[in-house]
Amino acid sequence: MNLAQIIERHDASGVAFRFNGEDVTYGELRARCAAVRGWCAEQGLEPGDRVALLLGGTPEFAVAYFGALGHGAVSVPLNPSSPPTELDRELRTVRASVVLAGSEAAASGTGVVEDLRQLGHEVLGVGEVDGTAAAAAGGAAELAEGAAEVAPVCEREPDDEAAYLFTSGTAGSPKAAILTHGSLLANIEQVELRVGLAATSDDISLLVVPPFHILGLNAVLGVQMFVGGRLVLVERFDAASALETIQSERVTILAGVPQLFAALADLPEATGDELRSVRLACSGAAPLDAETADRFERRFGVPIWQGYGLTEASPTVTFPDLAGRRDVHSVGVPLPGVEVRVVDADGEDVEPGDPGEVLVRGPNVFAGYFEDPAATSAALDRRGWLHTGDVAAMADDGTLTIVDRKKDLIIVSGFNVFPGEVEQVLAECPGVAEAAVVGIPDEEHGESVRAFVVPDPSIWPEGDEVPSGITAEDLMRRCSQHLARYKCPSQVTFVRELPHGLQGKVLRRVVG
Repeated sequence: MNLAQIIERHDASGVAFRFNGEDVTYGELRARCAAVRGWCAEQGLEPGDRVALLLGGTPEFAVAYFGALGHGAVSVPLNPSSPPTELDRELRTVRASVVLAGSEAAASGTGVVEDLRQLGHEVLGVGEVDGTAAAAAGGAAELAEGAAEVAPVCEREPDDEAAYLFTSGTAGSPKAAILTHGSLLANIEQVELRVGLAATSDDISLLVVPPFHILGLNAVLGVQMFVGGRLVLVERFDAASALETIQSERVTILAGVPQLFAALADLPEATGDELRSVRLACSGAAPLDAETADRFERRFGVPIWQGYGLTEASPTVTFPDLAGRRDVHSVGVPLPGVEVRVVDADGEDVEPGDPGEVLVRGPNVFAGYFEDPAATSAALDRRGWLHTGDVAAMADDGTLTIVDRKKDLIIVSGFNVFPGEVEQVLAECPGVAEAAVVGIPDEEHGESVRAFVVPDPSIWPEGDEVPSGITAEDLMRRCSQHLARYKCPSQVTFVRELPHGLQGKVLRRVVG
């Protein structure tokens, strides 16, 4: 088996993608992926080698993703808006052989692409790899003719590695979660077994969640390619244009983070008729508040169904039974083939309705963290249970309600931010003695990052109102040079000291 084979069985003339008003058929997609496989073979890339993808929601991402998988390589989707220092760290962590970027960005050699080249990374445009850069208009398929025979899809085992996604994990700093061909395909098939949630070849989905996020990568892109449906791609989200696209393209499935639905509901120009084609609206990656769900449904007449998942589960774990009563506070019941337990501190199952840590087991669970056995053993026990770090209560009927997060994660627009990563950048700034980072409510993003910084006593003598030689703006600017924008603090507060526990660790939950 090879996950890349999910695009091979569909009608060649069927539309796979609509992007900027242009269509890419399944036949064209297969030809371009075959050309990528051929290029990988020519370059001497071996199965298991890492190919990083520095691409947004464009057809080129799918070409690079399925092309690399088809060769047996491991795809590593990265955030193209991250600063070069963060990308460089991630690329060196997984020892990527090559970086595939957007053709225009690679050709211009400006911005992050040039910075990565200066740092010693090989960065190529997808057009240079799949032949489209040299193809005449409409001739991409002709250029790749016969490539499928020359470079067939490489056979892989279910346990073979398919993708690494950087995640905060269930504990610790960001690390690369290993998703296999089997785990990714299993979760797609589990979604397709849930009545009402399952997509069909007649569905048209809108990809507004970036494909370097597991929700966009597998729950949207993977599912839609599996069933042979159409995916409308949006490289950058804008609420007004997204609403127009949903209406004009007759989108039937709308999946996204809570902030997507809040932004659409708040559009003053919306008439309420724009979403008549939508049969299913799904929210994930962050908690959906009841007020947003109610406001959206009143505006458009479409209910939002909230699921639960995480990168390490490929990602979907639970989703509501659409035939039952909708409860905006719950995240539904486990998908077919997914086991869920709620346990106490001793690992024993709690009584129905009592809170406990969520444990997940099934073929969709990841293989571990790349070259991090300690973090892997902390997340996966010997019986195959994934310890999520999330606290929930489970009803008698299996319905799960998330109560809290054991971990200190901050979720900004559906993206996980681990406080320690931000604190490390702040601690390296001149004049900073210590820092603590917490999440604060944010109407636009769900949460945002707030930093509490202890300046060195030498620059903040007792009696002075503010420290000298260091400002909040300086620290936020420093963070923007080393971290993706969503990880950067929106507020910085200077304090004389931070609360510590008996072992000397900062008590983040007491801060602020």
